Amino acid sequence: MKEKLVVLTGAGISAESGIKTFRDADGLWEGHDVMEVASPEGWHRNKELVLDFYNQRRRQLHEVKPNQGHLMLAELENDFDVHIITQNVDNLHEQAGSTKVLHLHGELLKVRSTKNENYILDWQHDLVIGDVDDKGNQLRPHIVWFGEMVPALDEAVTITKQANYVAVVGTSLQVYPAASLMHYSNPNVPVFYIDPRPASINNLQNPLEVIAMNATEGVPLLREKLLRRE
Repeated sequence: MKEKLVVLTGAGISAESGIKTFRDADGLWEGHDVMEVASPEGWHRNKELVLDFYNQRRRQLHEVKPNQGHLMLAELENDFDVHIITQNVDNLHEQAGSTKVLHLHGELLKVRSTKNENYILDWQHDLVIGDVDDKGNQLRPHIVWFGEMVPALDEAVTITKQANYVAVVGTSLQVYPAASLMHYSNPNVPVFYIDPRPASINNLQNPLEVIAMNATEGVPLLREKLLRRE
C-alpha cells in the first residue's frame, strides 16, 4: 500500500505558469483591490465588475499550461498516494494529471447559484448578468470570497491527519485557514516546505525541511528526497 503524501499548494506554483497573484503588488489583484472583486460586499456593489474580473481570469486560464512543479506532483502518484489540497482556483493540477485535488477556495471553471450553494455547474466561457440557475437565480463564480466559509476545510483536515508526508509548495502561509492545515498532521510526520522566500513557521512540532526554491526546481528535489526515504 502506498504511503500518503499530502501536498498543500498556493499561488507560487501557479505564478510560474503565468497566473498572477493578488499578493504580487500591495494587495492588488490584476490592478483591482481584492475586496472589490473577492468579497460578498464587492459582489453586491458591482456584479458586472466582479463577473468581468473572473471572466478575464477564466480566459487567461485557457492560455496557460502546467509547469514542471505541477507535472512532477502528478508523477509522484506512481510512488505515493498523493492528495493535493490547493488554495488555487485554476485547474493546472488537473491538467498535469493529478487525480486527487481538493480546492479550498473554489474553482474558476465552475459557477454556482447565488441562492443555493449546492447548485454548481462546470463553466468554460464568460459568465454574465442573466445567466441563472433552474429557479431563475443569478449565477456567481464558484469562488470562496473573503469572509465566506471554506466548505472543503473539514475534508482537508481529515486528509492531512492521515498523511505520512506533508509538502507545502508555493504559499506564503498568510492565508487562513489553509495556513494552519499542516498543524493537523501527526507530529512525527516530516514536513517539506518549498518556497523561494519561505515564511517562518511557528509552533510546528513536526520535523521540518525547508527547500528555498521555486516549485519547478523544488518539487523534483522533493521527489528525490522522498524516494530515498522509501
